[in-house]
Amino acid sequence: MINIAYIVLGLAAGIFGGMFGIGGGTILIPALVYLFGLTQHQAQGTTLAALIPPIGLLAALRYWQAGNVKISIAAFICLGFFFGGYIGANWIQGVSEPVLKKMFGIFLLVIAANMIFGK
Repeated sequence: MINIAYIVLGLAAGIFGGMFGIGGGTILIPALVYLFGLTQHQAQGTTLAALIPPIGLLAALRYWQAGNVKISIAAFICLGFFFGGYIGANWIQGVSEPVLKKMFGIFLLVIAANMIFGK
């Protein structure tokens, strides 16, 4: 069941990635820390491993060498992220430039407030 949750997380990150061009740092890392109980280092390493093709191979390798990558989690996130990116990119095409900018700004503000004032 937990693997389904990781796929859903990857799907959400993919959707937001497709919509806003983001996902790893603003979706996956906070979710892995606050919802799944990973350490910050594990969350960053696992996110990099999920985003390897082609983004973070060398950085993920270094995190893996330090024992901070959960490959089994990264694989399921990658699966959801793959399909979520396509869904998000499709959804956002009909949104105007000004609305998209506002949506992106609000999204980042909510994430920033949670990171600053959350537990």
